[in-house]
Amino acid sequence: MKKALLIIDLLNDFFKGGLLAEHRQKLTTSVNELIDVMREKNMPIIWVRQEYKADLSDAPLYNRKNNKSITIKGTDGCQFLPELHHEENDYEIIKKRYSAFFNTDLDDLLKRLNVDGLIIAGINTMTCVRVTAIDAYQRDYEVILALDGVDAYDAEQHENSIKYLQYAVVQGIHNNEIIKLMRS
Repeated sequence: MKKALLIIDLLNDFFKGGLLAEHRQKLTTSVNELIDVMREKNMPIIWVRQEYKADLSDAPLYNRKNNKSITIKGTDGCQFLPELHHEENDYEIIKKRYSAFFNTDLDDLLKRLNVDGLIIAGINTMTCVRVTAIDAYQRDYEVILALDGVDAYDAEQHENSIKYLQYAVVQGIHNNEIIKLMRS
């Protein structure tokens, strides 16, 4: 099975305060561990980031209705956290909705790369991570949720989403097990 690491929305705007800011170092350290083992095994790394126009014309309905300006194109807020091991030759997908599959070329990219399994890391567990994991499952990808590499601004919703996803959609695995699996 060829796996790819999908890293969702580890963007500056989401780490300006609250729970994500508190967990930032632990989260980025965990994600960097996964990135490093994927590079060691020459496996694809796909970065997913949310980005909207300043007038929000391409943003979801909630953002438009509430004038929620976040991850705006051309700002530092829609860029990946600088401490992450991001490289120019990694793949990148820009999304406009929760799912990294919705109106993007992610599925085509995974097929071109002959990927049949995804390791998902990133934020927010109850929105973008959850919907992307479900969409991957609906497309018959084996999905591993990197338990040490996902987080959210709401701890209760984070935990509820992990429980929900592990029920039938993903296999939740901690980094040490993922690294062992990738090196075997």
